[in-house]
Amino acid sequence: MKGCFGKYLKIDLTNRQTEEIPISEEDLNRFIGGSTLAARLIFPVVTSGFDPLSPENPLVFAAGPFTGSNVPMVSRASVCGISPATGLWGEATTGGKFPVRLKATGFDGIMITGCSDGPVYVLVNEGNIEIKEASHLWGKDIYETQTIIKKETDARVSVACIGAAGENRIPFATIMNDEGRAAGRCGMGALMGSKNLKALAVSGNQKAPIANPEQLKSIITEARDCINSNGNTNAYRLYGTNFYLDLAMRLGDTPAKYFTKSVFPAAKLHGPAFRTRYTMNNFACTGCPIGCGRVIKNFSDDIRQVDGPEYETVAAFGPLCMNFDIDSVVRANHLCNRHGMDTISTGVAIAFAMYLFEKGILTEEMAGMEIPWGDSGVVLTLADLMIRQEGIGKLLGRGVKKMAEELGVDPEEAAHVKGLEIPMHDPRAYQGAALTYAVGPRGACHLKGSFYSLDAPGTEVGLDVGITFSDKNDPAQKGAMSAKILWFCELYNSLPLCQFSPLPAAMIAKALFSITGRNTHPMDLLVFGERSLNIKRAINNILGVTRAHDKLPAIARRPLQEGATAGMEPDMDRMLKEFYEVCQWDWETGMPSRSRLDETGLPWVARELYGG
Repeated sequence: MKGCFGKYLKIDLTNRQTEEIPISEEDLNRFIGGSTLAARLIFPVVTSGFDPLSPENPLVFAAGPFTGSNVPMVSRASVCGISPATGLWGEATTGGKFPVRLKATGFDGIMITGCSDGPVYVLVNEGNIEIKEASHLWGKDIYETQTIIKKETDARVSVACIGAAGENRIPFATIMNDEGRAAGRCGMGALMGSKNLKALAVSGNQKAPIANPEQLKSIITEARDCINSNGNTNAYRLYGTNFYLDLAMRLGDTPAKYFTKSVFPAAKLHGPAFRTRYTMNNFACTGCPIGCGRVIKNFSDDIRQVDGPEYETVAAFGPLCMNFDIDSVVRANHLCNRHGMDTISTGVAIAFAMYLFEKGILTEEMAGMEIPWGDSGVVLTLADLMIRQEGIGKLLGRGVKKMAEELGVDPEEAAHVKGLEIPMHDPRAYQGAALTYAVGPRGACHLKGSFYSLDAPGTEVGLDVGITFSDKNDPAQKGAMSAKILWFCELYNSLPLCQFSPLPAAMIAKALFSITGRNTHPMDLLVFGERSLNIKRAINNILGVTRAHDKLPAIARRPLQEGATAGMEPDMDRMLKEFYEVCQWDWETGMPSRSRLDETGLPWVARELYGG
């Protein structure tokens, strides 16, 4: 298949050995690239009781056929493995320059296994592969690390690295690259830290062959026109993803006060508030015509520049904690970026601590401090304690599921699905979003069923693949629609393609055909997406997931008394039954049916699950 090199680089840190892994034409056609091909490579090593921090857990950095193709909004890479946060399938994505430079090494991805006997970093520059000593980098923050490695190697490399959170194996540690770009969720930074791997630096000049370059040029022009004419493009340029905050509050989509409120003073933290208060520049990933990234210049005497923050971070450190001090939100974001810690899970853990403190479950004596709602200083102190793993920070740094277990709290009060903290889109705002949180491959994920962008009033996206939108508050047909949306969203981390790309399915299919030479109809994209979802579901089944795990906690589904979602509760049973029927998942075991696995080209997965 064109658009790919047909090989991965495997690096064994235990034995300091490297090898090329050929990827068969069949696997390229079935799994394309990104997180789906990574799942195909990881599947054979997964067993029941698998330890995410064991040397056997592969850490995979994956590009795809779109990477480096000049299609706009495709400088994305997936980082995959079994998640230290959940013990289940884990994937995160990142942008910047790193994805293009990863592909330019001449490999479709890099798989890292084993564990070094001391801190190292890996340099991959086309045919030159070096495992370099990194004791002098251990303890450095992500900005310092990137600067030092560039000086030691080549200013043109992109460096993906961990900070203190990854070194301390905090379950939701991130991997950071190109200054403040983050592979944020599922704790891939902890997996990297468990291998004593401080950084991966990549560069090169290799280009994968394109099947039909002239046709692709025409599609690229169409794609740019589509992006520039999209109604959200200018809003992204002006405010980044945080342009959504005030609309989200009006829709009841932004959770406040730890998922117990939905009304708050959005004007204190929305996009224009940041533009008014700070000098902000745009950041664009390679080849992106939008530039939705934020960089704050001259923030303070002690912090000259801050990457972001974006919507999820603003909501997590803002209304979720009832904190409306804009400067503290920026500082909390910078603290997490600098030391490599997921802002969503961090914010949810802090808000949970505030919630438990108000209820008298987490006392001042236990915490060593008062933890009142809205105290900006407390937000910053708790985040710092989590990073340093000191005091109450040790408990918060384990995530809300473990917090509830340690404190003897009703597990229904812990805002997570399968161990992954719920992101900043309230499941009461969109019935379909509630369902996709419950059944998605990595737990509570706003990107594997992005109803907030696809089904928001006035912004419904025509996907051309039989997905039609209805009243977002009506559970009817949401099971079937959620299945299709999950299948479609699997594409973004596999091609890869930015989640904010407005390209319709027909244009995506034409681009895939032009790059790979694989004749692709828009509906074929759903077949691929279903295969992708099912292999990840099978991995989770092997790791212990059943239908009983496909649920939302009460804290995120109980009807609120205010705002746009007042009195609403997701009809989980109705939607879940329809979803299972459409996907042909077994109602007793939660596994994809043997027949459906066979029909979608996964007979060897069926044999692993069912035997024979």
